[in-house]
Amino acid sequence: MRNIILDNPIWNAMISGNNSLTIGNEYAKFFPEDVAPFAGLKEFDEQSFQQLHNIFPKNRVAVIFSAMPVEIPANWNVKDSIKAFQMIFDRVNKPLPGDEVEILSLSKEHVPEMIALTKLTHPGPFAKRTIEFGNYFGIFKNSNLVAMAGQRLNPGRYVEISAVCTHPKHAGKGYGKALINNLVQRINSEGNVPILHVRADNEHACSIYKYLGFTIRSEININVIQKEV
Repeated sequence: MRNIILDNPIWNAMISGNNSLTIGNEYAKFFPEDVAPFAGLKEFDEQSFQQLHNIFPKNRVAVIFSAMPVEIPANWNVKDSIKAFQMIFDRVNKPLPGDEVEILSLSKEHVPEMIALTKLTHPGPFAKRTIEFGNYFGIFKNSNLVAMAGQRLNPGRYVEISAVCTHPKHAGKGYGKALINNLVQRINSEGNVPILHVRADNEHACSIYKYLGFTIRSEININVIQKEV
Protein backbone atom coordinates (compact mmCIF):
# COMPACT_ATOMS: atom_id res chain seq x y z
CA MET A 1 0.00 0.00 0.00
CA ARG A 2 1.33 3.41 -0.96
CA ASN A 3 1.99 6.00 1.74
CA ILE A 4 0.42 9.17 0.33
CA ILE A 5 2.24 11.40 2.81
CA LEU A 6 5.68 10.08 1.91
CA ASP A 7 4.98 9.89 -1.84
CA ASN A 8 4.79 13.71 -1.79
CA PRO A 9 6.96 14.58 1.22
CA ILE A 10 7.69 18.23 0.47
CA TRP A 11 4.06 19.29 0.03
CA ASN A 12 2.93 17.30 3.05
CA ALA A 13 5.70 18.83 5.16
CA MET A 14 4.66 22.27 3.98
CA ILE A 15 1.06 21.78 5.13
CA SER A 16 2.04 20.25 8.47
CA GLY A 17 5.34 20.32 10.35
CA ASN A 18 7.09 22.99 8.25
CA ASN A 19 4.03 25.14 7.51
CA SER A 20 5.37 28.18 9.41
CA LEU A 21 8.31 28.51 6.99
CA THR A 22 6.35 28.40 3.72
CA ILE A 23 5.10 30.87 1.13
CA GLY A 24 2.27 29.98 -1.25
CA ASN A 25 -1.34 28.97 -1.68
CA GLU A 26 -3.60 25.91 -1.63
CA TYR A 27 -1.96 24.42 -4.76
CA ALA A 28 1.73 25.31 -4.50
CA LYS A 29 4.16 26.42 -1.82
CA PHE A 30 7.88 27.06 -1.45
CA PHE A 31 10.43 27.95 1.19
CA PRO A 32 12.28 31.29 1.19
CA GLU A 33 15.57 31.01 -0.69
CA ASP A 34 17.66 31.42 2.47
CA VAL A 35 15.81 28.49 4.09
CA ALA A 36 15.78 25.83 1.35
CA PRO A 37 15.26 25.51 -2.43
CA PHE A 38 12.28 23.14 -2.13
CA ALA A 39 8.86 23.68 -3.68
CA GLY A 40 5.78 21.59 -3.00
CA LEU A 41 2.81 20.86 -5.23
CA LYS A 42 -0.56 19.55 -4.05
CA GLU A 43 -0.77 17.51 -7.25
CA PHE A 44 1.80 17.08 -9.99
CA ASP A 45 -0.62 18.42 -12.57
CA GLU A 46 -0.74 21.39 -14.93
CA GLN A 47 -2.80 23.53 -12.55
CA SER A 48 -0.42 23.14 -9.61
CA PHE A 49 2.66 23.75 -11.77
CA GLN A 50 1.01 26.91 -13.14
CA GLN A 51 0.14 28.09 -9.64
CA LEU A 52 3.78 27.65 -8.63
CA HIS A 53 4.92 29.46 -11.78
CA ASN A 54 2.64 32.40 -10.92
CA ILE A 55 4.08 32.93 -7.44
CA PHE A 56 7.67 31.74 -7.77
CA PRO A 57 10.47 34.37 -7.92
CA LYS A 58 12.31 34.92 -11.18
CA ASN A 59 15.74 33.31 -11.60
CA ARG A 60 15.31 31.00 -8.60
CA VAL A 61 15.49 27.26 -9.00
CA ALA A 62 12.93 24.97 -7.38
CA VAL A 63 13.62 21.45 -6.19
CA ILE A 64 10.65 19.07 -6.22
CA PHE A 65 10.35 15.48 -4.98
CA SER A 66 7.94 12.91 -6.37
CA ALA A 67 7.61 9.15 -5.98
CA MET A 68 6.44 8.80 -9.58
CA PRO A 69 7.99 10.33 -12.72
CA VAL A 70 6.55 13.78 -13.42
CA GLU A 71 6.03 15.55 -16.72
CA ILE A 72 7.44 19.07 -16.32
CA PRO A 73 5.43 21.72 -18.25
CA ALA A 74 7.16 23.64 -21.04
CA ASN A 75 7.24 26.90 -19.07
CA TRP A 76 9.78 25.32 -16.72
CA ASN A 77 13.41 24.61 -17.61
CA VAL A 78 14.67 21.32 -16.16
CA LYS A 79 18.15 22.02 -14.80
CA ASP A 80 18.76 18.54 -13.37
CA SER A 81 17.01 15.24 -12.68
CA ILE A 82 18.28 12.98 -9.93
CA LYS A 83 17.28 9.50 -8.84
CA ALA A 84 17.19 9.03 -5.10
CA PHE A 85 16.01 6.61 -2.47
CA GLN A 86 13.66 7.48 0.34
CA MET A 87 14.66 5.44 3.37
CA ILE A 88 12.68 4.86 6.54
CA PHE A 89 13.85 3.73 9.96
CA ASP A 90 12.34 0.36 10.90
CA ARG A 91 14.39 -0.81 13.86
CA VAL A 92 11.86 0.27 16.48
CA ASN A 93 12.59 -1.06 19.98
CA LYS A 94 15.93 -2.52 18.90
CA PRO A 95 19.14 -1.06 20.35
CA LEU A 96 21.38 1.01 18.13
CA PRO A 97 25.17 0.71 18.23
CA GLY A 98 26.64 2.72 21.10
CA ASP A 99 28.79 5.80 20.47
CA GLU A 100 31.27 7.50 22.75
CA VAL A 101 31.49 11.03 21.42
CA GLU A 102 30.28 14.39 22.66
CA ILE A 103 27.40 15.75 20.56
CA LEU A 104 26.38 19.38 20.98
CA SER A 105 23.28 21.27 19.92
CA LEU A 106 23.95 23.83 17.18
CA SER A 107 22.49 27.35 17.14
CA LYS A 108 22.48 30.37 14.87
CA GLU A 109 25.94 31.39 16.06
CA HIS A 110 27.28 28.21 14.42
CA VAL A 111 25.72 28.90 11.01
CA PRO A 112 28.92 30.25 9.36
CA GLU A 113 30.79 27.06 10.34
CA MET A 114 27.85 24.91 9.24
CA ILE A 115 27.74 26.57 5.83
CA ALA A 116 31.50 26.18 5.44
CA LEU A 117 31.31 22.47 6.30
CA THR A 118 28.43 21.80 3.91
CA LYS A 119 30.19 23.68 1.10
CA LEU A 120 33.20 21.44 1.63
CA THR A 121 31.30 18.15 1.85
CA HIS A 122 28.17 18.73 -0.33
CA PRO A 123 25.52 16.80 1.68
CA GLY A 124 22.77 18.86 0.05
CA PRO A 125 21.57 22.46 0.09
CA PHE A 126 22.23 24.42 3.27
CA ALA A 127 21.63 28.17 3.62
CA LYS A 128 21.79 30.74 6.39
CA ARG A 129 18.27 30.00 7.65
CA THR A 130 18.20 26.23 7.09
CA ILE A 131 18.87 25.81 10.80
CA GLU A 132 15.30 27.02 11.41
CA PHE A 133 14.08 23.53 10.50
CA GLY A 134 15.39 22.73 13.98
CA ASN A 135 17.42 20.18 15.91
CA TYR A 136 20.85 20.42 14.32
CA PHE A 137 23.71 18.80 16.19
CA GLY A 138 27.46 18.78 15.74
CA ILE A 139 30.76 17.34 16.88
CA PHE A 140 33.68 19.67 17.60
CA LYS A 141 37.40 19.02 17.72
CA ASN A 142 39.76 21.76 18.93
CA SER A 143 36.76 24.12 18.93
CA ASN A 144 36.13 23.47 15.21
CA LEU A 145 32.93 21.94 13.83
CA VAL A 146 33.97 18.68 12.13
CA ALA A 147 30.65 16.85 11.72
CA MET A 148 26.97 17.72 11.77
CA ALA A 149 23.45 16.48 11.05
CA GLY A 150 19.95 17.76 11.59
CA GLN A 151 16.33 17.48 10.64
CA ARG A 152 14.58 19.12 7.70
CA LEU A 153 11.25 18.04 6.19
CA ASN A 154 8.54 17.15 8.71
CA PRO A 155 5.52 15.67 6.92
CA GLY A 156 3.09 14.59 9.60
CA ARG A 157 4.71 12.12 11.98
CA TYR A 158 7.74 11.63 9.73
CA VAL A 159 10.95 13.58 10.32
CA GLU A 160 13.71 13.75 7.72
CA ILE A 161 17.33 13.51 8.82
CA SER A 162 19.49 15.74 6.64
CA ALA A 163 22.82 17.56 6.22
CA VAL A 164 24.79 14.55 7.47
CA CYS A 165 28.42 15.43 6.81
CA THR A 166 31.93 15.05 8.21
CA HIS A 167 35.07 17.01 7.45
CA PRO A 168 37.33 14.83 5.23
CA LYS A 169 40.14 15.01 7.78
CA HIS A 170 37.87 13.34 10.33
CA ALA A 171 36.23 10.72 8.10
CA GLY A 172 36.10 7.12 9.29
CA LYS A 173 35.76 7.96 12.98
CA GLY A 174 32.05 7.14 13.22
CA TYR A 175 30.91 10.71 13.70
CA GLY A 176 28.17 10.49 11.10
CA LYS A 177 26.80 7.30 12.64
CA ALA A 178 26.84 8.87 16.09
CA LEU A 179 24.92 11.92 14.88
CA ILE A 180 22.34 9.80 13.06
CA ASN A 181 21.85 7.62 16.13
CA ASN A 182 21.34 10.74 18.23
CA LEU A 183 18.67 12.07 15.86
CA VAL A 184 16.94 8.71 15.50
CA GLN A 185 16.64 8.36 19.26
CA ARG A 186 15.33 11.92 19.59
CA ILE A 187 12.77 11.49 16.80
CA ASN A 188 11.60 8.11 18.13
CA SER A 189 11.29 9.48 21.66
CA GLU A 190 8.81 12.05 20.34
CA GLY A 191 6.67 9.31 18.78
CA ASN A 192 7.78 10.14 15.24
CA VAL A 193 9.42 8.12 12.48
CA PRO A 194 12.85 9.00 11.01
CA ILE A 195 13.23 9.14 7.23
CA LEU A 196 15.98 10.36 4.92
CA HIS A 197 16.72 10.83 1.24
CA VAL A 198 19.94 9.74 -0.45
CA ARG A 199 21.13 9.70 -4.03
CA ALA A 200 20.57 6.28 -5.57
CA ASP A 201 24.19 6.19 -6.79
CA ASN A 202 25.63 6.83 -3.30
CA GLU A 203 26.16 3.18 -2.42
CA HIS A 204 28.45 3.95 0.52
CA ALA A 205 25.88 6.14 2.27
CA CYS A 206 23.09 3.65 1.55
CA SER A 207 25.06 0.84 3.17
CA ILE A 208 25.69 2.92 6.30
CA TYR A 209 22.01 3.88 6.59
CA LYS A 210 20.98 0.23 6.23
CA TYR A 211 23.43 -0.75 8.95
CA LEU A 212 21.84 1.85 11.22
CA GLY A 213 18.34 0.48 10.71
CA PHE A 214 16.98 2.21 7.62
CA THR A 215 15.41 0.41 4.66
CA ILE A 216 14.58 1.70 1.21
CA ARG A 217 10.90 2.56 1.08
CA SER A 218 10.67 4.07 -2.40
CA GLU A 219 12.53 5.60 -5.27
CA ILE A 220 12.21 9.38 -5.37
CA ASN A 221 12.51 11.56 -8.45
CA ILE A 222 14.23 14.86 -7.73
CA ASN A 223 13.77 17.54 -10.39
CA VAL A 224 15.60 20.87 -10.27
CA ILE A 225 13.59 23.34 -12.31
CA GLN A 226 13.66 27.04 -13.16
CA LYS A 227 10.73 28.93 -14.53
CA GLU A 228 10.89 30.29 -18.06
CA VAL A 229 9.92 33.97 -18.03
